[in-house]
Amino acid sequence: MKNRIKLKGRIKTYLQFCIYLGFLLWAVDVAIFLVDFRAGIMLACFAVFYFVITLTLYFYNKPVIMNELISFATEYGQIQRKLLRDLDLPYALLDDTGRIIWTNIAFENVIHQNKGYSKSITSLFPTITRDRLPDDTGVDEAQYELEYEGCEYVAKFRKISLKEMAEHSDMIDAKDYNGYLIAVYLYDETALHIALQEVDDQSLAVGMIYLDNYEEALESVEEVRRSLLIALIDRKVNKYIAALDGISKKLEKDKYLIILRKKAIARLQENRFDLLEEVKTVNIGNEMAVTMSIGIGLDGLTYAQNYEFSRNAIDLALGRGGDQAVIKTPESITYYGGKSQQMEKNTRVKARVKAHALREIITGKDRVLVMGHRMADVDSFGAAVGIYRIAQTLERKCNIVLNDVTSSVQPLVDLFRNNPEYEEDMIINNQEAIELAGSHTVLVVVDVNKPSITECPELLRFCKSVVVLDHHRQGIETIENATLSYVEPYASSACEMVSEILQYTYDNIKIRSEEADCMYSGMVIDTNNFMTKTGVRTFEAAAFLRRNGADVTRVRKLFRADALEYKAKADAVSQAEIYKQFFAISVCTADELPSPTIIGAQAANELLNIRGIKASFVLTDYQGKIYVSARSIDEVNVQIIMEKMGGGGHMNTAACQMEGVGLAEAIGILKRTIDTMLENGEI
Repeated sequence: MKNRIKLKGRIKTYLQFCIYLGFLLWAVDVAIFLVDFRAGIMLACFAVFYFVITLTLYFYNKPVIMNELISFATEYGQIQRKLLRDLDLPYALLDDTGRIIWTNIAFENVIHQNKGYSKSITSLFPTITRDRLPDDTGVDEAQYELEYEGCEYVAKFRKISLKEMAEHSDMIDAKDYNGYLIAVYLYDETALHIALQEVDDQSLAVGMIYLDNYEEALESVEEVRRSLLIALIDRKVNKYIAALDGISKKLEKDKYLIILRKKAIARLQENRFDLLEEVKTVNIGNEMAVTMSIGIGLDGLTYAQNYEFSRNAIDLALGRGGDQAVIKTPESITYYGGKSQQMEKNTRVKARVKAHALREIITGKDRVLVMGHRMADVDSFGAAVGIYRIAQTLERKCNIVLNDVTSSVQPLVDLFRNNPEYEEDMIINNQEAIELAGSHTVLVVVDVNKPSITECPELLRFCKSVVVLDHHRQGIETIENATLSYVEPYASSACEMVSEILQYTYDNIKIRSEEADCMYSGMVIDTNNFMTKTGVRTFEAAAFLRRNGADVTRVRKLFRADALEYKAKADAVSQAEIYKQFFAISVCTADELPSPTIIGAQAANELLNIRGIKASFVLTDYQGKIYVSARSIDEVNVQIIMEKMGGGGHMNTAACQMEGVGLAEAIGILKRTIDTMLENGEI
């Protein structure tokens, strides 16, 4: 930086104006010489005198003028500095390293430091590191939200070039000025955020409350006391909502509409929707506790959209088995509760209605495609075989979409391949299925309602008519715009659901023994030999299959494990770690086996036989992914644990897949998830 100060601009021109007038006088003198010689001599003498006086004054007074200018600039700078120091807006200057070199009084009041504070800006605001400040890379401005001592600020950073500042000066010529400073402005938006939060808290949310087992609970109490049970439930709901400054209106005998402020929803979330547990305490001799489902819509653009969100949320809650609350917003879906096993409905009216609807859909098309989930298991393939039999009975061409045949499904697939009773193209791959898909094709999806994990997700786009039959609880991702959707979490397996539908699709329908074995196998595997998730309808479906040729001995022979598989399962059980006294965690190392994930699931079932274990988790490293199989008996809902890790399933049977992590890291994630959910009371 040069220390010599030169004048430039208008002030330089003003000081040199007398010299320019002298040159003009000489030009006039020359013209006068041509007119009158004597007058020219007189004017020349005057011009010489003028130049002498002007130059003398210019060079003599220049230092005096410069001194006066500097004095004025100093006084003017003091005024500017005083104004900046007293400015109400917190303001500071940083050097190019982020160190504070100057602050005004308002900034000092914010940081509670005296004048002369010269530490890095990062020492005050840890999130503002050097790489986030304007620099020489072309970033001249930056803006960040900060929180400091309970106040919320918007900090704006602006780069100030010293060279550009010098070039805009009318007094200083400093072409070699280099470097830059950084100006910091703090805008206190605490009051604004409080006001916005208050407005947001006062926004209305719409909710729906459904009693899951209204009819069953009434039937379990004597008739004269039923009105009292209903009154107690109504009082419990109305009193709870009124305490939140909300409105509840009974729409039907088992349905309520509630209106709440968003702030009240936050209180419900803090209490983890304890209304779900409180309503279960209503007991006047009823053998069955009343459970309810809650669906709430938030943050919609209109009240109508919030209402639609609440309808979607209550459908999700009921589709996941009830006894839980679901909050739906435009960005996310949050689940609470879901700790109770859903009660089985004894009536088959719904199954009959769905069977008739399925028959109408199939008869209206020329071809049926059936697919399950990726890495199909016995239940998925067995249910697909059941749909195949329905299509054949209705005289429609049917194909089962199956790519990779796992070791567990291979014995069942062998029953149909090279079997003269069945077409050679009964089982096809993805590419063949896409070529057959069209407007005259109906796609039936079994044992899965999550489109991303279906055998061929592309088929969902190519087929306009889609039917979903599944027994897993619905999650955030579902198959949309399905022509027919039959999702019943109470069912033990997809094979049980298809077995019921079979009985109503066609009178006296005939099932071959191979098909009966497949469907019976699916029920056996998913119920762990009829020990979990079994109800009256499960055994009725099994009896139907048994009457149609299913053989228990043949099924048992189909699923005998070879020595390597048995040893791998035994190793996984023997290496299990007991975590937090109630959780068994193990690893299945069966790289040499074709389907190690199946062995992992079987090992998870075996670990439940250990006394005191409430839930088991077996992790398998297979094809670059970590597969987690989760099982429980009744006390722990493993579905919500797997959902936290990106998976899903049933209350007692769930799973998830993890990519980009190793076994040790995956176990750590699982343990942290369990710890967090235990602390929050979710399990």
